[in-house]
Amino acid sequence: MRRATARHISDTCSFDRLSSRPPLSLLFSRGARPSIWVPAPARYSSTKNSSTKPSAAPARRSVVPPPPPPGITELADAVQARRKKLLSNDGIPPLQETIDALYLCRKAANALHVKLENAEAQFRASASRLALLGAERTGSQLPMDAKLQEAVNTVSYAAYTIITNPKIEMRADLLGLYVQIQHQLGRPESLPTVLRLYAAKPKPVDKDGKVQLVRQNPNSPSKAVEVDAADLALRTAIEAKHLDSALGIIEASYCTKAFKRQKLLKHATPPFIALATLPFSIYGLSTAYALYCQNTMDVMTATAICCVGITGYFLSVGSLGMIAKLSYKEQMRRVTWTPGTPLRYRWLREEERAALDAVACAWGFKEEFRHGEETGADWEGLKEYMGYRQMLLDRVEFMRGMS
Repeated sequence: MRRATARHISDTCSFDRLSSRPPLSLLFSRGARPSIWVPAPARYSSTKNSSTKPSAAPARRSVVPPPPPPGITELADAVQARRKKLLSNDGIPPLQETIDALYLCRKAANALHVKLENAEAQFRASASRLALLGAERTGSQLPMDAKLQEAVNTVSYAAYTIITNPKIEMRADLLGLYVQIQHQLGRPESLPTVLRLYAAKPKPVDKDGKVQLVRQNPNSPSKAVEVDAADLALRTAIEAKHLDSALGIIEASYCTKAFKRQKLLKHATPPFIALATLPFSIYGLSTAYALYCQNTMDVMTATAICCVGITGYFLSVGSLGMIAKLSYKEQMRRVTWTPGTPLRYRWLREEERAALDAVACAWGFKEEFRHGEETGADWEGLKEYMGYRQMLLDRVEFMRGMS
C-alpha cells in the first residue's frame, strides 16, 4: 500500500475546512437579506386584525310574517257582534237585517283583503325566489300574522253561519254577497257546499208563530246558480290553487239540471218561438208574392211553388248554420269534446267545458309549447275526471304543431 505524501495530506485537510464552512451568499459583497414572504392565510389574518376587529359569522335570516296591521281586531269583533244579534231572533230575521249583516261582512272582507295584499307584498320582498315559486306551484298559503289569520277566519265563519242558518232564506242576492266575501278573503273551501245548499235548502215560513221549513225542488230553473256568481266562485278557487273546491264548484253550478233548464228557457225559447211561427210567415210571404208579384200562374200554384222554395231555403241554410254554431271550436283551448258527443249536449254543457278548460289552463304549464308534458297525481286525476264527463284534455290533433 502506498503511503500518502505530505502534500496529499495538506490538500485533504484544506478541502475539509472548505466543506465545513457555511455556503456563500449570492451577493458576495453584502450579507443575505431575511425573507419577507408570509403564507396567504397568515397574511390575510394579519391584515384583517390590523384593520378591523373580527366579528361573528352572520346568522341565517329566517322569514317571519309581518306584524298585524291595526284595526283588524275591531273589524272581527264588529262582525261577530252583528252575527250574534242577527241569529238571536226566535223567528225569521228580517231580510234587510240579513243583507246589512252580509254587507258588513263584505266591508270587513274588503278591508282585510287590502291588509292581506300588504302582508303578502312584505313577505315576497323578504322571502327567496325559490320559496315563492314553490308556494305558487303547490298552492300553499303564505305565512301571515296570527291575529290577521284569526280575523280572516272570524269573518269567513260569520258569513258562513249567516248564509247557512235554517231560519234565513237562501236568495240569489245573498249568495252573490257570500261569494264576494269569500273571494276577498281567498277562502274557496266552503263555496261548493253553499252552492249546493242554494238549490236544496228548505225555505223558512212563519206559520202560527212557528218557523216551518218547506222543501224546495232543486231541479227547478229558479234554483240555478247565476253565471256571474259561479264564475266568481271558480275564479276564487283557481286563485287559491284549490283543485277540489274548483271541481266542486263546477259540479254544484254548471252541472246541475236546474242550470241546464234555465239555459233552455233563456236561450232556446226565442229560437223555438221563431221556428214555430216560421210556417205562417212563409205562407204569408208566398201568398203576397202570388197575388202581387206574378201574373203567369194561378194564385194556388204560385203560392205552393213559393212555399216550397222558401221552406227549402230556410231548412238548408238554417240547418247548416245550426251545425256550424254548435260545432264551433275556436273558444276551446285545452279541453275538447270526445268524438261522437251529440251537438245538443255540447251546447247545453258548454259552460261546464269552459270552466274545466279554465281549470286545466290554471293548473298546467303556461307555455303553449309545453302543453301535454304535465305529470303528477292531480293532473292524471283531472284527465280521468274529464274523460268521465265526455271530454278530452290535450287532444293530440288539436295541439300546436300536431295538425
